[in-house]
Amino acid sequence: MRSRYTAFTRGDIDHLESSLAPEAKEDFDRADAETWAKTAEWQGLEVRATELSESGDQGTVEFVARYRYQGKPLAHHELASFRRMDGRWYYVDGALNPKPAQRQVAKVGRNDPCPCGSGRKYKKCCGA
Repeated sequence: MRSRYTAFTRGDIDHLESSLAPEAKEDFDRADAETWAKTAEWQGLEVRATELSESGDQGTVEFVARYRYQGKPLAHHELASFRRMDGRWYYVDGALNPKPAQRQVAKVGRNDPCPCGSGRKYKKCCGA
């Protein structure tokens, strides 16, 4: 991911294209990538999370690339998928503005047993 970000900052469109998985090359628009790379003022890359498959050949990177475009501060937030082939990582696809997983919280009723394990009703224990 860092090499692709650096390629955007330097306008290295050849690297951006060569680091795409074969199925991702179909959607690659070289002119659009070049325009975006040249008109944006790149501010920084924040890698928020990475995950590697058990086989070590697939992974995801959640990142935020910050930039200014026409004087406005903007951010590109993506969960990107990568695949390793012949020892090199290739960009497969990405989901823009990924949402974090929702927390599941079990609601405890007043007369239910207290989840702390005391054996008392919730309303007489931790719910008091």
